[in-house]
Amino acid sequence: MKEQEPSIVETHTPRSGRVDGRRQRSARTRQLIIEAYLALLRESPHVPTASAIAERAGYSVRSIFERFPDLHALRVAATDDAVARAANHVAARPAVGDRGERVRVHVETRAEICQEWLPLWRALNANKGGSSELQGRIKAVRQLIVRRIEEIYEPELSTLDDQRRLQTVLAIEALIDFESWGRMQEVFGLSVVDACGVWRLAIDRLLPPTPPVS
Repeated sequence: MKEQEPSIVETHTPRSGRVDGRRQRSARTRQLIIEAYLALLRESPHVPTASAIAERAGYSVRSIFERFPDLHALRVAATDDAVARAANHVAARPAVGDRGERVRVHVETRAEICQEWLPLWRALNANKGGSSELQGRIKAVRQLIVRRIEEIYEPELSTLDDQRRLQTVLAIEALIDFESWGRMQEVFGLSVVDACGVWRLAIDRLLPPTPPVS
């Protein structure tokens, strides 16, 4: 008896499957290009060139511009990627408990973010120029930091009038700025532990007394 030949259904890969596979590979390439860009920024304050990014990512320069219209679009995408990672990092470490514990977790988490993303923050500010996209992202990051401060220290801030509350929040935001972290390490040579200690002490002094739990 003649052996039945395989049917088309058994041997043909659905077109949708091929398309999904290409999209996944393209998305993976795009992510590796972003990661290469961020890695180069950590190594040098200079904005990396397309050829340097391509070499680090293991792709051609053409691959970069197939996924990003220009290097500015890549900078915006890398910034969005970094902001999302930082937000996830913060969400994974909620600052709860008594005053000392909240200050400790807040400072340690903020220090970890500054340690990782200070080069990108500097590049972002140095190259924002007239880009409304980058300027908007800088503003959004600062707003996220302010909201985090307000959430963590709500018990203490709730005891202040509106003006004093705003002053205290903005003073803490200025204190834990990226460049504040950079100065403590680069100018004054503080270790991570000692720099965190400076922030903890200063935040504790800026906050009003914690109200008693009713």
